[in-house]
Amino acid sequence: MAIYLYLSLLPEALIASMLCPEEFGTYYAVGSAKKSRGQAMFFEVDPDFRDPYFRVEEAYTRCVPHEDGSLKASVYVSVYRVLEHMDFNALKHLYLTTMDGRTLELSPSNQIPNEGEQLHLYQEIVPVSPLVVSRLSPLAFIDTIVRNPVSLVKLPAIVFTELQLGELADDPEMGLMENLPYSNQDHLRQCLTDVKTKYAATKMVDRVHSPNVHYRTIKNGFYVGNQEQLVYFPMPSPEEIRTNNYRWFRSANL
Repeated sequence: MAIYLYLSLLPEALIASMLCPEEFGTYYAVGSAKKSRGQAMFFEVDPDFRDPYFRVEEAYTRCVPHEDGSLKASVYVSVYRVLEHMDFNALKHLYLTTMDGRTLELSPSNQIPNEGEQLHLYQEIVPVSPLVVSRLSPLAFIDTIVRNPVSLVKLPAIVFTELQLGELADDPEMGLMENLPYSNQDHLRQCLTDVKTKYAATKMVDRVHSPNVHYRTIKNGFYVGNQEQLVYFPMPSPEEIRTNNYRWFRSANL
């Protein structure tokens, strides 16, 4: 029987499983008493991936069916410093699972967005999860916190997504929020105004923000970067999702 390898983002963990991605997403979001009901985000990793930091072979030997014949849902390989020890070439797909277990597959792309002079809202997911505003593009943002940090804080690797700002991306003071679901909107406006008018290019909005994401607020996709590698997983448009995965579309409230 096939054994899959997953890099979970909520929480960060490397997991071996006999479940295919759709089944694993349902199990991880709603099917286990060990985890409260909630979103699941995870990468499917090439099952041949190996690194001395992980005891993958040992996990595979434990990943066998239960006595009643049911498939083994999870064998945890590691729950600490997983992302920084990953070869990003081994990341096959990113899966986003809603609270009721509907899963959407994202594929990697070489077409990384290159936007103009707009403000950005970034939700970091792993290994830390602050909510951050910046006037830096996604590529420059990765460079600042992973490759060439301007502060004392440096991350070995990061997964983050960019969230929609609507009119606030150009006019943080007077732009309309429309239907964006962000809390503490006055504080968000002030942070955006600060990075637009002051020296600092990046400012933290919420240092302990939940890594759970309102899927409908994702602007373009997910970024995975370290010192040498960068992988981008674009988010399909709402129209594409509605056509190809209507149940996920409804579940994610797009």
